[in-house]
Amino acid sequence: MAARDYGQYSGISRAVELVGERWALLIIRDLLVGPRRYGELASGLARIPTNILAARLKELQAAGVIRRAPRSRVIVYELTPYGRELEPVVLALGAWGFKALGDPRDEQVITPDSMTIDLRTAFRPVVAAQLPPTAYGARLGGAELVIRVNGSALDVTRGGGDVDVAFAAGTGFRRLISGELAPERAIETGVVDVLHGRRELLDRFAETFHLAAA
Repeated sequence: MAARDYGQYSGISRAVELVGERWALLIIRDLLVGPRRYGELASGLARIPTNILAARLKELQAAGVIRRAPRSRVIVYELTPYGRELEPVVLALGAWGFKALGDPRDEQVITPDSMTIDLRTAFRPVVAAQLPPTAYGARLGGAELVIRVNGSALDVTRGGGDVDVAFAAGTGFRRLISGELAPERAIETGVVDVLHGRRELLDRFAETFHLAAA
């Protein structure tokens, strides 16, 4: 039974009953990146009360959206095939929300999982397929990622590694993704700091990852 019942017989009302409770879509967002232990979910959603996280997980399991699974002697939560069908919905919602995003406030954080999904949202596979394979190292807020683009395929992993260009980005990074700020201008103004590698590859990054602003 969903935590909320709107009393309407329609697909949208049923979807909102299943995943519309507070924090539910953010849990799904993080699980789209990969299976997570309870503690990892709690760490990635630092403001979620423990009782709310437990309740959301229980509700999503009951709805068949997620499941508990054993992994190397620990229990993780992962999306079911039914739950993974939400990926295009989450990406589309992220693109819509980007239009009203603005700059981050001091108390807001960027997590590796949230940035991974944002990159998936901004990824343009048709454009990427016309460009040479490229590996980017990105430090975005509290997230350090390796972003590998090979044709129309995108792979984002945590941590460091061998990359063609590495950069750190400040709070104005969204202006680069939106096209509001050209890559060279982003470097000049300190929005992006190229740590090593070919700085001209930032132009390729901006071509590959783009989201329209409002």
